[in-house]
Order: sequence, then structure tokens, then C-alpha cells
Amino acid sequence: MSDDAGAGVDSPDADADTHPLDGVDLDAVRTALVEWYEADHRDFPWRRTTDPYAILVSEVMSQQTQLGRVVEAWEDFLDEWPTVAALAAADRAAVVRFWSDHSLGYNNRARYLHEAARQVTEELDGEFPDTPDELEELMGVGPYTANAVASFAFDNGDAVVDTNVKRVLYRAFDLPDDDDAFERVAQRLMPPGESRVWNNAVMELGGVACGKTPRCDESGCPWRAWCHAYETGDFTAPDVPTQPSFEGSRRQMRGRVVRVLGGRDGLSLDELGPKVRVDYTPDGTYGREWLRGLLSDLEADGLVELDDDSGETVARLRR
Repeated sequence: MSDDAGAGVDSPDADADTHPLDGVDLDAVRTALVEWYEADHRDFPWRRTTDPYAILVSEVMSQQTQLGRVVEAWEDFLDEWPTVAALAAADRAAVVRFWSDHSLGYNNRARYLHEAARQVTEELDGEFPDTPDELEELMGVGPYTANAVASFAFDNGDAVVDTNVKRVLYRAFDLPDDDDAFERVAQRLMPPGESRVWNNAVMELGGVACGKTPRCDESGCPWRAWCHAYETGDFTAPDVPTQPSFEGSRRQMRGRVVRVLGGRDGLSLDELGPKVRVDYTPDGTYGREWLRGLLSDLEADGLVELDDDSGETVARLRR
């Protein structure tokens, strides 16, 4: 892909009337993608509902977590708290504990989800807002999640632009790696008033056919006839953010603390430390101060209780 091709799309000096989709048969592009998606797509359970609560849970769980791992957690979560009112009434520590037990990532997402449920129940009479701007008023709901819920629950969203969608647009329409260009092209591509099927379809295209290693022919990519990358063989794409290494991470150590304490009535720091890290030494880098930091975080999440009454700190899971 030449620099000239990309610069011409969104250069400040470019003609305001030009657009990277000029000359593209939008009806044909739209029809091809939707027909491809509706003929065969991954059957995630949250795609079978328009319940905004269930969809919000799926979106929050899916942040930096592989979708295959989310399915069981999502089903278990809705078994435990089937409605937004049930979640709002739940003990927050129980919600955080569920999050940790299912390895769903940062526990603050569980706290935010619980608070958002409380907002809907107590401040909005149990009714979810149905526009992206209103949904963004909920605790922990950013622009992407708000738009996804508006799209999939209410068919009332804008075009979703996530990492997969950026990769598709970059390759298919020779875009520069520029957020404004992605937003502009994504919005023009989406058929008016059809955000639910369109956003599902274009994300499916990025997840199934146009991954880091493209599977154009194997997946029957519906955009091969228009795709710049398919025509030229240049499948470069914007860098995809990578997950932080889990091995040795603070997140992994917190999980170990919870597991170790799970079968015990309580452990002192020096009893607990070697069970969390084999290189634990009381006064070392991974010693009492380091371990107390982990325990303080878990205490703030409502998962652990710390007892200093005996002259030494004893940690136990909150019951």
C-alpha cells in the first residue's frame, strides 16, 4: 500500500467532497456482507437476545477476554443474577468473587457492572436507556460498549469500530491507520437503521475471515470483489494491541491468593507467601510488603479479610 494512496483519503488539503467509498457500489457491498453473515455465523448466545441487560453483561465480559471463554461465564452469571434488578440487589463482593473465579480480567469491571445495574434499577425505574449517549451515563460504560448495547439491544446504534473492524476497513478500502477515517467509512457503510445486523456482520467478518492471518477464500469472504488487499496481496494492517503477559502478573498472583485461602480458615503472611510464590522471602522484593499490597487490593474488592488483632496479619477469604 503506498503512502500516497492513504494520504489522499484524509489529508487536510483533500477535497471535502471526496470519500474513500466514492465509486463503490454500497448496496452491493452491504448486501454481500449481510447475506454472508445470515447464511452462517458463530452462534454466541447473546446474539439470540435483545435484552439490554444480558447484552451489557456480554460486552463487559468480552473486554480483552476470548469469546469462547465468555460463553460459560455469561451463562453462569445470568443463572446467578438473571435480571438487572437481581444484580442490583446482589452483594457486590459476591459479584467480584464470581468475576475472579471465572478469570474475567480486572475486577473493577465487576464493580462497575454492579453499579450500573443499581443505576438502572434505582434511578431509571428499571428501564435501560436506548441511545449510545444515554447508555454512556452508566457506570463503567464507555463509548464502544454504549454503542454496542444500543445496536444489539435496540437497533439504535452507530457503526461499531473495534480492532477487527479497523483491520477489515484498512485492508478492504485502502484506508490510512487513522481513527477519523475508520469512523467516517464505517458510518457510511452501515445501512441506515440497521445497526444490529450490520455491526454483528462486520465484526464477524473481522473475527472469522479477516484476522491477523486472513482466510479470504476458506471463509468465503463476501468482500473479495472490492478488497484492495485481496487484489494486491498486501495484507498489512494496523498493529493489534496484545494482552499483557499473564504469567507472573499481579492478576495471576491475586488469583493464587484467592485459591490458596479458599480451603483454609486463615493464614499469616509468612504462611501464605510461599504458597503464592516459591521465591517469597519476608523482607525481599516478593515479601511481606508485596503480599500485603495484593491482600489490600483483594480486601478493597470485598474478597479478603485481614485480621491484625493477634500481632501479626492473618488473611482469610470473606464469607
